[in-house]
Amino acid sequence: MIVLDENFPESQRQILRGWGFRIHQVGYEVGRKGLKDSEIIPLLLQLHFPTFFSLDVDFYKPKLCHSRFCLVYVDVDQYEAASFIRRFLKHSEYKTKNKRKSRVLRVSHIGISEWRLHAEKEEFIHWEKS
Repeated sequence: MIVLDENFPESQRQILRGWGFRIHQVGYEVGRKGLKDSEIIPLLLQLHFPTFFSLDVDFYKPKLCHSRFCLVYVDVDQYEAASFIRRFLKHSEYKTKNKRKSRVLRVSHIGISEWRLHAEKEEFIHWEKS
């Protein structure tokens, strides 16, 4: 299940849907509008292995790693978010929910930084060539 934080622009949500991604957004299809950051993790634990995308850096913390979900901080301009989410979801390292779960990631122009559950250090993954 792909879940977008409430702060994603409608245009980016529609672009992802146009590309065929089944997207659920906080405040629309899951949760409620105005959900606080502290309420996101309990919400994710109620869902089936979600991958949660946010534009909020507060979700890029190693202590947030959990075996039941994946958190992705999208560290680009909000109007570039859809293209980076698509690029991330098509990356060979992250194509399936099983490959994504138990990780907290930062997606940016230069690549993907990640923390894995119980890891002692952050890792960096390069973008694949198109």
